[in-house]
Amino acid sequence: MRLFSFKRFAAMVGKEFVQMRRDRLTFGMMVGIPLMQLVLFGYAINSDPRHLPTAVLSADNSAYSRSIVTGMQTSTFFDITHYPKTRAEARQLIDEGRIQFTVTIPENFGRDLLRGDKPILLLEADAADPQATGGASKSFPEIVRRALQKDLTGPNAKLNQSEPPVDIRIHNDYNPEAITQYNIVPGLMGVILTMTLVMITSLAITKESERGTMEHLLSTPIRPLEVMLGKIVPYIFVGYIQITLITLAAKFLFDVPMHGSIALVFAFSVVFIAANLSVGVTISTIVRNQLQAVQMSMFFFLPSLMLSGFMFPFLGMPKWAQGIGSVLPLTHYLRLIRGIMLKGNGFAESIHHLWPILLFWCIVVVIGLKRYRKTLD
Repeated sequence: MRLFSFKRFAAMVGKEFVQMRRDRLTFGMMVGIPLMQLVLFGYAINSDPRHLPTAVLSADNSAYSRSIVTGMQTSTFFDITHYPKTRAEARQLIDEGRIQFTVTIPENFGRDLLRGDKPILLLEADAADPQATGGASKSFPEIVRRALQKDLTGPNAKLNQSEPPVDIRIHNDYNPEAITQYNIVPGLMGVILTMTLVMITSLAITKESERGTMEHLLSTPIRPLEVMLGKIVPYIFVGYIQITLITLAAKFLFDVPMHGSIALVFAFSVVFIAANLSVGVTISTIVRNQLQAVQMSMFFFLPSLMLSGFMFPFLGMPKWAQGIGSVLPLTHYLRLIRGIMLKGNGFAESIHHLWPILLFWCIVVVIGLKRYRKTLD
């Protein structure tokens, strides 16, 4: 018998291609995950975010204040999306995460500018994510200088000759020292819950089928909803153990400020935990083996990680990527957790981040119930 037969080798290669064709899900993951990474990193990920939503609170209607606003828009760093009437309204917008910056132009700004009184121009940034605001904040003084340079001509040109004609003040709220841990550690709570809970529960029903215990389960009068809830509830306690450990580490190891209510974090987290567990159980009703379960879990986890705002600024992504990210529960949970911990948000500011997670949960549960079959095929 020859040590190596090309005929036997060719037969073995053919067999593997046949097996690959039969296992379409695995083959799809082999092609789909690299394509997803290519698209996300090539088009959606942006380490220098532009077009960040900005509110302008202006009590002055001079040509100079209008030039500054126009200069901000043409710079591509800022998109003026809101014009609040009061400072309280502007603070609510930034607390809820709907804007990244607030620019305050005081009354009589143009008059004081021409007098040489150097009026104050205030830029407030939501610096909970320092990466999102760093570039725009650094560019703001130059944007203002260029905008005013076009207007301060003739007799007023002397105002541009030496010092800046305005007193620019930049306040980095919630994380003035730009400490990365303040942003990363609270976000890790959502990332760890997503990664572990989806993967653990995606193996649940798959294990039952592979071990043969599903036959005993299917012979009982138990209903699909009872199966799903029975698989989910025990892992809710696992999720709370993880939240407790991460919260303790954030407080005592990383010195992350806790401005809001930790009880509110625990209360709202149950919806996020249940949503991820439901995803895992739904995946387990689709796949045929544990390998496929792990692969589909990664297929869900990868866009959640990339498009949620954990690794890269969410508002710096293109609109289509933000649209996909807005569907994923991790996106809203990160805003909720960071808002409570870093901004001190209460129930009113946090509740609008909760309902998208609740809606996602309901949709996934309906899909899981439709996929669940009380047969062995």
